[in-house]
Amino acid sequence: MKNYKLVIAYEGSRYYGWEHQPDKDTVQGKLETVLMRMCESQTVPEVIGAGRTDAGVHAKAMVASVRLDTRMSCEEIKAYMNRYLPDDIGVVEVREASERFHARYKAVGKTYSYTCYVGEGKPVFNRRFVTKLDFMPDVERMQKAAVYLQGEHDFKSFCGNPKMKKSTVRNVDMITIKRSKNQIYFTFHGTGFLQHMVRILVGTLLEVGAGRMEPEDMIRILDARDRKAAGPTAPAQGLCMEKVDY
Repeated sequence: MKNYKLVIAYEGSRYYGWEHQPDKDTVQGKLETVLMRMCESQTVPEVIGAGRTDAGVHAKAMVASVRLDTRMSCEEIKAYMNRYLPDDIGVVEVREASERFHARYKAVGKTYSYTCYVGEGKPVFNRRFVTKLDFMPDVERMQKAAVYLQGEHDFKSFCGNPKMKKSTVRNVDMITIKRSKNQIYFTFHGTGFLQHMVRILVGTLLEVGAGRMEPEDMIRILDARDRKAAGPTAPAQGLCMEKVDY
């Protein structure tokens, strides 16, 4: 039995998130089903992801760890998985990891991106990866607001789980917002993120961009520690996990 590190890409449109749920298609469930078949095992191997992406969210490089009893090489494992996984899930890399490697607990940072479409037409070919806006947000105002959100704060106002009992303090050390032609790109890097946190951050920044909030309101929202103080939760399809740091 060896411990393996997997790097996985997936288009999350048709999945109910990463974590397996009864009678629903999830990314974790698909991976575990293929690995159980590969190892000819009666026991389902537990694939531990670095994060738990929501329904409809994508990933370019989700990292996972799993213990497998197989004689296959890493390249053979990768080839087998890509052969039998659905077309919207791909294994980018497989390598042996140390016994103590744990995809979630060993992670020290994560990068997420969020993409909005602001053109007049319809984003036909990338519609599953962008959120179409019906207004043109002010990028400079959003950039000013983002400065207040950077650093270590209690992000309880930006947490989608009202029953969260653990600490809601997180360190978001980078937020960038850029426009390129018909798209606006948000990028977030931090030590970790709460449930729906990135989507609520985006939804709140878009409120600033629309003129319905002021950049300085971010201070009030953080101090409130109340989900109702922040903006709406942005739709899932614009969000993508880009990278996990170890």
